[in-house]
Amino acid sequence: MMANDLKSNELQSPSITAEEIESALKYWNTAINETRETKEKEESPKLPVKDRRNILITSALPYVNNVPHLGNIIGSTLSADVFARYCRLRNYNVIYICGTDEYGTATETKAIQLGVTPQQICDKYHKIHADVYEWFNISFDKFGRTTTEQQTKIAQDIFWKVYNNGYCLEESVEQQFCEKCDRFLADRLVEGTCPLCNYDDARGDQCDKCGKLLDPMDLKNPRCKTCSNTPIVKSSKHLFLDLPKLQPQLEEWFEKNCDSWTQTARVIAKAWLKEGLKPRCITRDLKWGTPVPLEGYSDKVFYVWFDAPIGYLSISANYTEDWEKWWKNPSDVELYQFMAKDNVPFHSIIFPATELATKEKYTIVNHVIAVEYLNYEDTKFSKSRSVGVFGDQAKDTKIASDIWRFYLLYIRPESQDSSFNWSDFAGKNNSELLNNFGNFVNRALKFLKEQFNGTIPKIDLNDDDKQYLVLINREIRSYIELLEKVKLRDAIRHILNISRLGNQYIQSCKPWVLIKGSDAEKCRSGSVMAFSANIAALLSVLLLPYTPDTCNNLQNQLNICQTTLDIEGLRQYLKEGHKLGTNVTPLFQSLDQKQIEEFKQRFAGTQNAKDSNESKLPVTEEKCSLEELEALVTEQGNKIRQLKLQASEKSVITGEVKILNDLKQRLAVKKGEPIPTAKGKKGRK
Repeated sequence: MMANDLKSNELQSPSITAEEIESALKYWNTAINETRETKEKEESPKLPVKDRRNILITSALPYVNNVPHLGNIIGSTLSADVFARYCRLRNYNVIYICGTDEYGTATETKAIQLGVTPQQICDKYHKIHADVYEWFNISFDKFGRTTTEQQTKIAQDIFWKVYNNGYCLEESVEQQFCEKCDRFLADRLVEGTCPLCNYDDARGDQCDKCGKLLDPMDLKNPRCKTCSNTPIVKSSKHLFLDLPKLQPQLEEWFEKNCDSWTQTARVIAKAWLKEGLKPRCITRDLKWGTPVPLEGYSDKVFYVWFDAPIGYLSISANYTEDWEKWWKNPSDVELYQFMAKDNVPFHSIIFPATELATKEKYTIVNHVIAVEYLNYEDTKFSKSRSVGVFGDQAKDTKIASDIWRFYLLYIRPESQDSSFNWSDFAGKNNSELLNNFGNFVNRALKFLKEQFNGTIPKIDLNDDDKQYLVLINREIRSYIELLEKVKLRDAIRHILNISRLGNQYIQSCKPWVLIKGSDAEKCRSGSVMAFSANIAALLSVLLLPYTPDTCNNLQNQLNICQTTLDIEGLRQYLKEGHKLGTNVTPLFQSLDQKQIEEFKQRFAGTQNAKDSNESKLPVTEEKCSLEELEALVTEQGNKIRQLKLQASEKSVITGEVKILNDLKQRLAVKKGEPIPTAKGKKGRK
């Protein structure tokens, strides 16, 4: 029976040997407390422990001024969370650090647009990020932020070491300067005509129409984003990190460490090194950022990509005053850093170079874990166009966070770009979670509840059972090997293979028939389902890093605790006489096609035109301050630019232009200036 089933099974494997069976039985019969150390209660904050595997995990700090979409979430925070949870199951000593990246041009620009302070922007969006990650069950040891005293202290200390060691250059740079605002304009504070495609609303850093990266000095007809005046060109002195001087050290470090990086990370870093590193500016003419402590630079702050990676250290310092035991301990600590591919140069080149330049023994990244991009239904996520699912919106669908976690990890873009697809999302939930994993677990536990009063009967393994035992242990070994290499997407397949084996086992043994037979057949029926319940106990641990709520629910139904389990192989976790929990219920629910079609429409961006006609303005100019009106003009202008890029209906754009003209007229009245007419012509006062 067993041999025939396996020949026709998709899980067909190499022949099972007598040695494998002997090894599997030895493990199955070994008492848990003889092979697993009793876990001591973890102290908080955790610190590295000598002669133990100490793992420091970070995920790329998300920009504070936007809500993360599904691609952002799988690209760093969720992937890092799965690995952190796996490490805890393996009893490694691990901390997981993340937080919001709050300084820089983007935050200052958004604050100007909305007429608020940068700190207000940061406070608002830090909470949004924290709420999103809490709903997605991200198990940070510390989720902090970069706008702290520790950030200033540590960043300035690192700068002084880099500067005093001779790794900084000073150069003058020509920049746009707005005489009306009396300030240098960062790239995002300059707008104008794209020199490549002639789009008239290009930003100083990038053109939204052709997608090309730009230098603000190359824009035609440049204008200040804040006041629309034409800027002048003015020279400003800046500090540069001398990467060419650091390149030999960096190359030596890279060659020693890159083997454990993902292919994506290795390729990007190697390309940067091969091209030859160039000095990199580390200062900016901004107000919002970590102040540069050098004389003559009091009007400048550190550039975000010098400053932001130091956030990992400062957030750790807010987690424990002994943060240096993690970050200046390369012999005892392994550093894993998770990110999407666009962040690789900063984590593999810029930040390691900065650490090397201090000449101190920093814990420099050992494993750069980078993924490709996740798209949405074969297009890009876009908040402005309402395309795709963002973190706060996932909660509103009423679909459990575990379902989102599972699917994002199932399609994780480990080696190439992948896409979120609603039909596939429903398909994977219904086939893999509901019909495969959930069906197996529910069949086993429900049968035991109904036929054995929820009590585990005696298990007598026959030859077929022993072969299943070997096949399951093979899947466990593959699962461990893959997760040690942070191949999260591939590892999940082996969990599902085990539940498929479980379903096959129940189907081939037919316990529902045996229970109606002789006493011996009834005993065999109980043995089959008790063995199946032990497989379910194993699955409750293997899937725990991926779907923690579901697995906690399953462990409650099994009446066990995850800390009593290990994942080296299938063990007899539920012995004869063990009582199951009182409530055995299905773990998953079906997603129907009608529901999925509604979500497709909701997140396809088709509601934009409708929403645009529902714009609301302040009733009178008296109720708005000058700053509020200026912010509304900027915001409305941005909205119109996005509608043009989307090729929206002319009637929609015309309606929004009328709103913009009205706002401009009210702003002119407020300022006591000539009232502007259409096409920018000036009217009379």
